Amino acid sequence: MSLAILLIAGVAIAALDSGLSGQGSLLGLLGWSRTAATSLPVSGNIEAHESVLSFKTVQSRIVELPFDEGQWVHKGDLIARLDAGDYQQNVNTAQASLEQAEQQVNVAIANVDAAHKTVLNDQADLKEKTVDDKRAQALWESQAIAAQNRDLAETAYQQSHAAVMRDQALLVAATRTVAAAQAGVRNARESLKLAEIIVSYTVLRAPYDGVILTRQAEIGEVMLPGAPVVTIADLDHVWMRAYVNETDLGRVRFGQPATVTTDTYPHKKYQGRISAIASQAEFTPKSVETHTERVTLVYRIKIDVYNPTHELVPGMPADAGIELTPSPHASGGEDRRG
Repeated sequence: MSLAILLIAGVAIAALDSGLSGQGSLLGLLGWSRTAATSLPVSGNIEAHESVLSFKTVQSRIVELPFDEGQWVHKGDLIARLDAGDYQQNVNTAQASLEQAEQQVNVAIANVDAAHKTVLNDQADLKEKTVDDKRAQALWESQAIAAQNRDLAETAYQQSHAAVMRDQALLVAATRTVAAAQAGVRNARESLKLAEIIVSYTVLRAPYDGVILTRQAEIGEVMLPGAPVVTIADLDHVWMRAYVNETDLGRVRFGQPATVTTDTYPHKKYQGRISAIASQAEFTPKSVETHTERVTLVYRIKIDVYNPTHELVPGMPADAGIELTPSPHASGGEDRRG
C-alpha cells in the first residue's frame, strides 16, 4: 500500500514540475535552477603553440642533431646543423671579390691623384706659353722677330691649352672611375653579406624555450628547404581546448576567468582566461564529453592557461570551471555575446 502511495506522489510531482511556468520547474521553486550555478564545467585537452622548424633556402646533409624527442631546449640552442662546405666556399669567393673591389678603388684614387697632378702641370705650362705668346706678338709688332717665331709661340700656346682641356677631361673620367669602383665595393660587400646569411641558414636554432615534441629528421639525411626537422612546443603559453553547448554560450565571455585542473595533479589549480570563442557551431567531437547532456552542435572555446612550472603538456586531459556571468534570461537581457 505504501509503495502505491509513493508512486502516486512521484507522478504528481513530475506532473507539477512539467506544468509549472515562470520558475520553469519544481526544482526551480526549490532553488535548484541551473542558473544558480556559479561556474560552468567543461572538459578538454591541453594544447601548446607549436612550431615546425625547417631549413630555409639551403639543401645539404645533416651533420649535427643534438636533441631527442621530449628534451627541453632554450631559446638560441642549436637544434640542427647542415654541412656548410659549399656555402662557405661562396663566402670565401665573395670575400675575395670584395678585396679585389677595394683594390680597384685604391687604383682609381691613385689615377685621380695622377690626373690631378697632370692638370696642374698642364696649367703651369699653359701659363708659360701664354706669356711667351704675348711676348712674341709684341716683338713681332715691333718687328724685332720674324713672323715665323710669332707663329711658333702661338702654336705652342694652343697646344698647351689643348693639353689642359684633355687632361681635365681625363681627371673627370678618373673621378667617375672612383665612384664606379666604390659602387663595386658596395655590391661586393652586399654579396658577401648574402653569402654569410645563406651560410647562417645551415644552422637551425630554437626560436624560444620549449620541448621537442617530434624529431622528423636524422643525422646524415639530406634536407630540402622547408622539410620539417623538429616540432617544438612553447610550454610557457599553453591553452585548453574545450567545447560548450549552445545553451551555455550566452554565459561565456572573452577574458572570462577559468580554473583548470587535471587528473595528473588533482590537488593543483591553474588559472586561465577565455581567449577565443568559435563564431560557428560544429558537431561534437567523439572524444569530447561535457558534464551536461551532450547535444549535436557545440562551440569550441580556447582557455589560455598560466603554466610557469611546465606541468601542463600537450595532449593532457583537463577540466575547467568557467566563472559564469548572470544568465541573460534571468537578467532580462537579449544580447548573449556581449
